[in-house]
Parts: sequence; structure tokens; C-alpha cells
Amino acid sequence: MEPVLACGVAAKLRSQWDRAEGLGQNDRALKFLGQDFGSLQAECLRNRCLFQDEAFPPQASSLGFKELGPRSSKIQGVDWMRPTELCSNPQFIVDGATRTDVCQGALGDCWLLAAIASLTLNEDLLHRVVPHGQSFDRDYAGIFHFQIWQFGEWVDVVIDDRLPVKDGKLLFVHSAEGAEFWSALLEKAYAKLNGCYEALSGGSTSEGFEDFTGGVTEMYELKNAPPDLYSIMGRAVERGSLLGCSIDITGMFDMEAVTFKKLVKGHAYSITGVDEVTFKGNPTKLVRIRNPWGEVEWTGPWSDNSKEWGSVDQAVRARLYNRSEDGEFWMSFSDFLREFSRLEICNLTADALQSAELKKWSSALYQGEWRRGSTAGGCRNYPATFWINPQFKVELQHPDTEGQSDCSFVLALMQKDRRQKRREGKDMETIGFAVYEVPQEVRT
Repeated sequence: MEPVLACGVAAKLRSQWDRAEGLGQNDRALKFLGQDFGSLQAECLRNRCLFQDEAFPPQASSLGFKELGPRSSKIQGVDWMRPTELCSNPQFIVDGATRTDVCQGALGDCWLLAAIASLTLNEDLLHRVVPHGQSFDRDYAGIFHFQIWQFGEWVDVVIDDRLPVKDGKLLFVHSAEGAEFWSALLEKAYAKLNGCYEALSGGSTSEGFEDFTGGVTEMYELKNAPPDLYSIMGRAVERGSLLGCSIDITGMFDMEAVTFKKLVKGHAYSITGVDEVTFKGNPTKLVRIRNPWGEVEWTGPWSDNSKEWGSVDQAVRARLYNRSEDGEFWMSFSDFLREFSRLEICNLTADALQSAELKKWSSALYQGEWRRGSTAGGCRNYPATFWINPQFKVELQHPDTEGQSDCSFVLALMQKDRRQKRREGKDMETIGFAVYEVPQEVRT
């Protein structure tokens, strides 16, 4: 649902017809701002020129409005340069997209980068977002495109490759190697979709997860973790779900404060693996985590230089152990529960999973709105009008296991286009939902 005024009836019908024809699915993504990648690229190749995107020009308004606004010292000296001007042999993707291609720059979008880093663990998911065949060699025309899920529909976003640069280096996301540019270009496409780079500052990893997969996210407060959480995480990794975690802050002075053991508060991490090893004769559960900064790693037990690795079987150590300063590290599951505050898991819909998967989620999407005086009834503190809020009946018909009655479901509520409205001083509305069981005697 979204707290915005309704479109006209004709627009709603048009949307329904388009959906029925398959428009908005990943293989038939909607063209953002009407820009068609194929025809624009062909035109540039025919005219032997490089694409210049007037819909997202290389100017201050594309950077931001306040912290990155025209009068901000942070954008002084910023130039917009193409990768071909930054290095002699730029590459789109080298040896496949990896987590080390995603290092944070001067923008508070660690939540987004944690989601991108998790995306690299699943090649099929990655190439739904980053279409094949793009490069700086064959048919290069300074134009690229990416597909991002927005509120039930896939959108194809076209960009040129002029990127913000300061002191000869990319201002925002970059690869560890420096000559690989798919992640920086994806960040630019996401910034264009949301109006500017500054609109990406601050957020939840679950938002990035959903926009790159069309999946639905569930969240766990780790101080109240269920007893089978490690099993839940293991199954999530096995089925290609995306996982992120973070540490709560107690005040603004805590933001990005580094703890004694080098964990960053108020910062989004991606979980890239789980494993169990035998340590001094006892099974020990481990979690592999990555900091999107590409550096600053946990220094406690099971970290890169910890003594625990010396007591692990050599074959296991060879498979898991990595001492490089790449932002990725192992820690015990017990330390994970103690140090981190929140876990987010993005469950993928059936169309995003490989056909070999045995269990898949089925999904349904409902559009709705809150309109003042009509469908906006307020929260349960307003019993006289609460009932006029949008209502949906959900019937669970397919148990998780044959012969049993239990049926899992995940329910999510989203609101549209709020990042784009930050320039106007608006942000997310406070919204929510309540779930009630329909009494047996009134079920139909």
C-alpha cells in the first residue's frame, strides 16, 4: 500500500491490462522515463558519439539537495568523468562480480551496498539486475542499463557512465581493484531512480534486498532471537536468500562509532555464509560477515588473525580461512547474537529461484491507499474510524509440510516514492498493519 492519492480509474485499468500482458516482469521491464536502452545505444553507435543522459545530468542537482547540495563543501571540486578517462583499461566486470567490488565511498548508503554485496553471491539474481553483455569494449557507447524492482514492477533504468570524481577518485562506491565499474554504475542507476545520490543516504538493507529481487524481507531482533535462528539462517543461505545485519546506535554520536573489537555501530553488514567447525572437540557455529567499506574487521574470536584457527582441521581451515583485509570475517554465532542487534532476511519469490529448488514461496501483491476522509482511518487508537482502513482477506491453503496444518507466510507493507520526496523535506510516513484471525463461525 502507499499513502498517496489514487490514480484515475483509467490508469488503474491500464496498469491491470499491462500486468496481464506480462509488462513489469523482469524479462519485460518497464522503461524508466520512457528511455529505451537498445535504441539509444544504437543511435550513439550510428552517430559515433557517447551517450549523454539529459534526464540525469552531471550537475549539482544530481548529487543532492542538502548535505550534498550546491552550496555544500562536500561537492566542491567534484568533476564528472567516464571510466575511460579515469583509467587506461576500464572493465565492467572482471572474473565475475564479487563482494570486493563493492566498497563504500563518501555517501551513507552502506545499507544499499550491503544488499549489492549479498547479490553477488547469487549469479542468477545478479544478472536480473545487471543485464549480460555490457562492457567498455564491444559496442561501447557510454551507455549502460540496470533493472530494479519498484513496488511490484521491474523498471529498466538507463544511465550514461559519467561518474562523480574528486581528487582523481570515484566519490562514491568503487571496487577494491579500482578498474571495475559495474557497482559504481549500478549505484548511479539507483540514484537516478530516486532523484539524486543524497536520496540514498540512510536506510535499511531490507529495502535494497527487495529492490534487487522483488522478494519479501523478515526481520529479527537478536536480543529476542528464536531458538532455531541458526537453522533459519542456514536454510536461508542454502535457498539463496539475502541476509544483512546491523548494530543499533543509542544516539547520533554513536553513528559509525567503532567498538573495541572493530565493529561499526549504525552500519549495515551483509552475511555471506554460515558454517560449523569442530573446535577442541566441540561443534562451533560460525557466521561469515562482510563490511561494505572493504576494511575495518572484527578482531575478536575467529577473526582473521585469531588463535582459534590454529586448532581447526587443516582441510577446514583451507576452505574457510582468509587473512586479507577485505572487510570480510568470521565470528562465532554466540558472539554474533551478543554483538549485533538486528538480522534481515530477504525471501525470494518463485520467479527468482532456480527450477531445481524444491520449496518456493508463492506471492500476491495488493495495491491500496490511504485517502483523507475516505480510507485513512488512523490506528487502533481511533476505534470509530479504524475500520475504514483498507482491508484484505488472506486464506492460507498450502501447508509447509504435507499432512500437517502449519502454513508459513510473510506479510510486508511498503510505501511508494518516498525517497524521491526527500528533496521536498518529506520522508517515510508512519504506517503499519494489524493481523486478525477470522473466527471459524464467520468464515466463508
